[in-house]
Amino acid sequence: MNNQTETQNCDFTSDLKMKGFKVYPINGDYSKVPVYSRRDFYKICINTSKSIIQYADRGIETDGTILFFGNPIIPYSWETISEKFEGYACVFTEEFFKTKDRSETLQESPLFKIGGTPIFTLTPEQKVFIDSLFQKMIQEYETDYAFKDDLMRSYVNLIIHESMKMQPSESFFKHKNASSRITSLFLELLERQFPIETKDQPLALKTPQDYAQSLSVHVNHLNRSVKEVTGKPTTAHITERVVNEAKALLQHTDWSISDIGYSLGFEYPSYFNNYFKRLTGTVPKSLRM
Repeated sequence: MNNQTETQNCDFTSDLKMKGFKVYPINGDYSKVPVYSRRDFYKICINTSKSIIQYADRGIETDGTILFFGNPIIPYSWETISEKFEGYACVFTEEFFKTKDRSETLQESPLFKIGGTPIFTLTPEQKVFIDSLFQKMIQEYETDYAFKDDLMRSYVNLIIHESMKMQPSESFFKHKNASSRITSLFLELLERQFPIETKDQPLALKTPQDYAQSLSVHVNHLNRSVKEVTGKPTTAHITERVVNEAKALLQHTDWSISDIGYSLGFEYPSYFNNYFKRLTGTVPKSLRM
C-alpha cells in the first residue's frame, strides 16, 4: 500500500473515531475503499459482486446483491473475485448508536449477535430501496443539519428493520460448533449484567472465572472458545463492556465517581481511577467534565 493510500485510510479512521459514523460508496477501485487497522465498529454493507466471505467459522460464497452486517466481536474477511463490484457501506460505533433512551446494545440484535444471520440476498426491488437509503445518508452526511446524527440513526434503524423482515440466507452457513455456542452464551450473559441501574449492588460477574462458573464450564474452555470465535480474549470483552458502562454512567448520571466505581466492582475509588485511566488515557473526572 502506498503512502498516499495509508494517509487516506488514517484520515478516514480518525474521522470515524471523532464522529462515530461514516457512510461511503463502494466501486471497482479498491484504493477508494477505506481500510481499517482495527475493527472496533459495526458495519452495514450492500454489495453487488461475486465474493467469498469468511465469517467466524462459516464460509459464504455470494454472486449477486447482498446486504451484510458486521460487528466488532466476530472476525471476518471479504474477498471479491469478480472484476466489477459496487455498493454502499456505513460504519458506526456502539457509542454513536446508543442513546439515552436505548438501554439494549447492538449485540443483542439478531443481525449482529453471535449465531445470528449477517447476510441477506436482495431482490432487484429490495436493492433499489436499500440503495436509496444509503444515497440519502450520503447526501445528509455532508450537510450541517443540527439533528443529523438522529437522522442517520433513523436510516440505519430502517435498514435493520427492513432486513429483519427478509428471509435470511441460512443455507449459506455451517452449523455452529461448540465454541460458537459457548461464546454466544458468554456474550449474552455479559450483556445481561448491564445497564447498571443501582449504585448499591456491585457488578456480580467480574472475571472469566465468574462467567465460567455461571455457565458451568471450565474457565480454560471458555477462554479458548471466545478467543477462537471472536479473536479476542474473554478479559478483553469484559473490560470493554465495563469501560463502556463506566462512560455511560459518568455522562448520564449524577452518581459520584466513587459510587460508579463501586457499582462496577471496584472496592476503592483509586482502583477505579487507575483502571479507567489505563484503558482510556483519561481519568473519570475529566470525561465527566
